[in-house]
Amino acid sequence: MPQVQVSQTINAPQAVVFDAVTNLSKLHETSPAIVGVEFLTEQKSGVGTRFIETRKHGKQEMKTELEVTEYREPEHARMVADSHGTIWDTVFTVDGDANQCTLTLTMDARAHKLMGKIMNTLMKGMFRKGMAKHLDSVKAHCESL
Repeated sequence: MPQVQVSQTINAPQAVVFDAVTNLSKLHETSPAIVGVEFLTEQKSGVGTRFIETRKHGKQEMKTELEVTEYREPEHARMVADSHGTIWDTVFTVDGDANQCTLTLTMDARAHKLMGKIMNTLMKGMFRKGMAKHLDSVKAHCESL
């Protein structure tokens, strides 16, 4: 699947927005779909942090193990997961200042097998919609602080 990218302008400081997408202990506050985070490492942030995210998809819950592979506060974080036959490479970029910023979420899904590549391509629109909904939640959270 080609990369999918969505952006959202948020009326909040860059540092607040970056914290909203990288403070793993509080992800449930910024996205209602996330119902739990379990750390697999002693560290709770930064490169090398591994965790299991539990996310609701409709009536089902899905657990995904992720690792923070890049972390440049307050503008860039990358999290990678190898789940369900696909490498999910997710990058959050926050560009802005003390009053307003743009949060960009870029996802690259690289399937291991042909069937996964076909399914990911067919589901690209659904991924984009879910990513936009996630950014809407982050925006609402950050602007309410």
